[in-house]
Amino acid sequence: MSDSLNNDQTCVVIGASHAGVNFAFALRKAGWLGRIKLYDVDPVLPYHRPPLSKAYLTSSDGIEKNALKPAQSYEKESIELNLGVEVESINRADKNILLADGQTQAYDKLVIASGARPFMPPVKGLDTASHLYPLRTAADVSNIKAAFEQSDKKRVVVIGGGYIGLETAASLKKLGASCVTVLERESRILARVTAPEMSAFFEKLHAKNGVNILTGKNVSEIITEQSVNQVVCDDGQMYEADLIIVGVGIRVNTELAAQAGLEIENGIKVDHCARTNDPDIYAVGDCSFHHNPHYERFIRLESVQNAVDQAKVAAASVCGKEITYDTIPWFWSDQYDVKLQMVGLSQGYNNLVVRQEGDADNKFSVWYFNDDTLLSVDAVNNAKAYVIGTKFIKSGDKLDKQKLADASVEFKPANLLSV
Repeated sequence: MSDSLNNDQTCVVIGASHAGVNFAFALRKAGWLGRIKLYDVDPVLPYHRPPLSKAYLTSSDGIEKNALKPAQSYEKESIELNLGVEVESINRADKNILLADGQTQAYDKLVIASGARPFMPPVKGLDTASHLYPLRTAADVSNIKAAFEQSDKKRVVVIGGGYIGLETAASLKKLGASCVTVLERESRILARVTAPEMSAFFEKLHAKNGVNILTGKNVSEIITEQSVNQVVCDDGQMYEADLIIVGVGIRVNTELAAQAGLEIENGIKVDHCARTNDPDIYAVGDCSFHHNPHYERFIRLESVQNAVDQAKVAAASVCGKEITYDTIPWFWSDQYDVKLQMVGLSQGYNNLVVRQEGDADNKFSVWYFNDDTLLSVDAVNNAKAYVIGTKFIKSGDKLDKQKLADASVEFKPANLLSV
């Protein structure tokens, strides 16, 4: 009898965000008859993360409106939720985990979906600043909402011009912030993930909506007096803030895996089916460092798509069916009335094509190439470009870049092929 058909087996999952929860349900669907125990230090019923900086931040709805699954779904599938419980260590020799309360839980298969946590930079005064928060959990959003509502002047400083910082800036401006200032250390926002053309577009978008984007700003100190913060940059400029949001990146939660002797390289290193160097332990989601066959290199992704798809592959493997994880990554960001859809990975591009759709300055796409190979596409308010880009990234067909850039050429795949 295989493990998946043996109801005496126990699969333990550490982490109950997108990856962990989707793994648990996929495992049951794949035929696992044994116990499934899901642990997470967050006491809240597992919820969708992307709406935190957007819909949840700007609405009066409780986090339960953004739950990944209703509570009864876990009961129906006999998935045991252990929320508000911290896992302290993994004992591979005895095949159990140690919980913070001193109890142990044995496992036959273990899945680490520990995700990541916000990186808090070593800035003087950051620890004592008033109303300073990252944005990663429902508790963070609740704290931000409460601080914002209590503030009279509602002046906000966002440290970090990545997607989370920009989405949060847009949301707080929508809520009525009197002044929102984004401080980005690099020479442009989104510098690590997109082209200068895309950075320029979003800078203009935020400026149009009353958000101050300041680049080349390295925060050196935060001075707090009577609950008012002065955010000091190393150029001597100071910015008053009643609320500070820190969005400068994340730190991958690899400590449990490293302590257990699992291979670590920019995350928990896994094989084609999300298995670590221990055949009974898997890692999925933000914390995993996996091989992408299409780009022929190991990558680590912070995306819901990766969490969901990789979880399904790992579940199949646990149940004895080997599947190679080879999905093309995709992402999205919502800011004001703009939807940005991204597919593929632009790292390594050496030329790009910008396609503008008619006279609309907020509908265009940026196509990233390495020589003639299409790597990725950023589509602004243009789902068609996203779909066509996905098709060509997967197929590897060569495109005629002149036709692609020419908005007078009907936007159909057959019209874009290189002859």
